[in-house]
Amino acid sequence: MVYVALLRGINVGGNNKIDMKTLKKTFESVGMSNVVTYINSGNIIFTCPNHSRAELPRILEEAITADFGLQIRVMVRSIEDLTIIMQSLPDSWTNDQSMKSDVLFLWDDINEASVLEQLTIKPDIEKVLFVPGAILWSVDKENVTRSGMVKLVGSSIYKHMTIRNVNTTRKIYGLMQAAL
Repeated sequence: MVYVALLRGINVGGNNKIDMKTLKKTFESVGMSNVVTYINSGNIIFTCPNHSRAELPRILEEAITADFGLQIRVMVRSIEDLTIIMQSLPDSWTNDQSMKSDVLFLWDDINEASVLEQLTIKPDIEKVLFVPGAILWSVDKENVTRSGMVKLVGSSIYKHMTIRNVNTTRKIYGLMQAAL
């Protein structure tokens, strides 16, 4: 089975520094195969025939703690999970000079459509969609500071998600497909 591990809060602002080459070895040391890392924000694509998706976060979190001395939350999603998200992600959404578009990957404890009720959404300037496993969000760059999503940081649900921009998410999915 092909998976991606999304690490929350590494290599941000000089905190929780983890070298990707060393992290790759950590994953391999606990039985993950075909391990590929993508950029320093903690995106690791791998295969694992011996453990379920539910077992993997604990195994990987313990390995990271042992090798790096850091308590890092790890979200694991299968290629099937990412396929559902990618099928809902509008092709026109970009992350560039004119638009900011993100995928807010949700931990299972808040993975339901009602999570949108906890957000401040301004439909006149931003588009926000729930899809199983994630919230998809897009806004024109000129409206980012007016967006309701700027209030997300520091909210009670913020710690129950990890965010990647759409460019990164598309690249991760491509790497997962290549690992099939």
